[in-house]
Amino acid sequence: MTDEEMMTEADPARQLERLRAIMHRLRAPGGCPWDAEQTHESIVTNLIEEAYETVDTIKRGDMEHMKEELGDLLLQVVFHSEIAEGNGHFNFDDVAAGISEKLVRRHPHVYGSSEITGTDGVLNQWEEIKRQEKGAEMKPYLYGVGDGLPGLLKALKIQKKAAKVGFDWSDLPSVIAKVREELEEVEEEIAKQQSGETASPELEAELGDLLFSVVNLTRKLKVDPEVAIDCTNHKFLNRFEKLESKLGEQGLSLETASLEQMEEQWQAAKEK
Repeated sequence: MTDEEMMTEADPARQLERLRAIMHRLRAPGGCPWDAEQTHESIVTNLIEEAYETVDTIKRGDMEHMKEELGDLLLQVVFHSEIAEGNGHFNFDDVAAGISEKLVRRHPHVYGSSEITGTDGVLNQWEEIKRQEKGAEMKPYLYGVGDGLPGLLKALKIQKKAAKVGFDWSDLPSVIAKVREELEEVEEEIAKQQSGETASPELEAELGDLLFSVVNLTRKLKVDPEVAIDCTNHKFLNRFEKLESKLGEQGLSLETASLEQMEEQWQAAKEK
């Protein structure tokens, strides 16, 4: 594809070809110095950020910006594929072929003779096919589960997979009791810390246990922990912005206001 075609091509059927050509041009001699210098490692945070920004548009139901963010996310796949191709490893076609073959292979109820029906049956079949694909190189059941995910999401994925083989709490009260138990252990560790008996790694571990048990609670209640914490983050940001605004109306700033004055405005923001 020529430079002119890259700039003006309007055929919908050629847009992926256009994107790949643009990315190739940017990294080629005479292209963009910044793009040419990038490696898988240097842009890995971009991949994570674009994924989260896409998720945000989905949560907000913002279709116009979702389209834009999905484009940014697609760029990351094309970018990494271009880097890999330049290093002689694989290209975008290999990536597309790999996932296409996997989808066909793991959907025998669509592309084969399997008579599996229902979501649960499909998911169980998917896991069984995946295990068969590993063959003699079978790893432990939870090997690699959630690798690369943020802590809350990784905990959720680990718990979901363990639950598939029956390793799960039998009822909600048991999960709530476990949360209380972990909170008590955190409080005990805090008391030890204050008396100077132990070092901080123990407290960190107990807090991790508490967070893990809270994620288990959200799972049992069918609430996504990332959605829940994101909701609270937005709520805190909105209330804090109102707090700051009200302080400004009183001639105060966050630096000059007392804790009591901030708490008063915080409570007022909660009531609205």
